[in-house]
Amino acid sequence: MDDCWRILNEGRAFQREQGFVQWEDGYPPKSDLVTDISLSQGHVLCHDGEVVAYVCLDGGGEAAYAGIKGAWSTGEDAIVLRRIAISRTYVGHGLSRILFSSVDEWCLSNGHHAIRLTTGLQNGRMRHVLEREGYSFRGTVFLRGEDRAAYDKTL
Repeated sequence: MDDCWRILNEGRAFQREQGFVQWEDGYPPKSDLVTDISLSQGHVLCHDGEVVAYVCLDGGGEAAYAGIKGAWSTGEDAIVLRRIAISRTYVGHGLSRILFSSVDEWCLSNGHHAIRLTTGLQNGRMRHVLEREGYSFRGTVFLRGEDRAAYDKTL
């Protein structure tokens, strides 16, 4: 829990250093992390016994996604990725490739073939990573008070 919370806070600080604030107003709160873990939706990536990345794999969907300005590539239920963060120590070391590959493997092994997520329109670094990892830009979704870039991937 402590390592995951530290990584999420590092992600929040990294966004500000990149010149934007996607996680604002205390998002994500620690209570989201507690819920993720209690529902077995919180996942970590470890390297040499150290937690180096965190992601929530939410099978419950996101109500706001129904209002997409654009279209999802499939109508099937999708895993929603939330709260993706990599330890500052490892930013730029290729762990995003490993993290997203692990997400794909988990989804397939659990019978899920569609993944969705949103990111800030100004989060060019994440948008680049998503496109490199095979996600397609599908439009925008209004979420937490702003339009966000919507991406999906079919496995």
